[in-house]
Amino acid sequence: MSEFIGAGLFLEPYQVVLRPLVTEKGVHKAERCNAYAFEVHKDATKEDIKDAIETLYNVKVVKVNTQNRKGKPRRFKQRLFKTSGWKKAVVILDKEHRIDFF
Repeated sequence: MSEFIGAGLFLEPYQVVLRPLVTEKGVHKAERCNAYAFEVHKDATKEDIKDAIETLYNVKVVKVNTQNRKGKPRRFKQRLFKTSGWKKAVVILDKEHRIDFF
């Protein structure tokens, strides 16, 4: 099931979800709130993310929250540059479902 993203761009579920964000804070939220964080495609909508997570992990998604993260300034030798921005999605699952990353 392809998702249509403006300007003729179609995204498959594995193209929407780029990688899970396994961090200390994310593991804590997963245990307490059943909420998991993912890095997702910049053009993906909340509906696209919900459909992709449900397809890839066979779970029931209750809610999706997204954040557009700005790139950070970095320095290498005498040069200044900025890392690219990315999109983060926090997905809250139904109480009966879990995702195991480990």
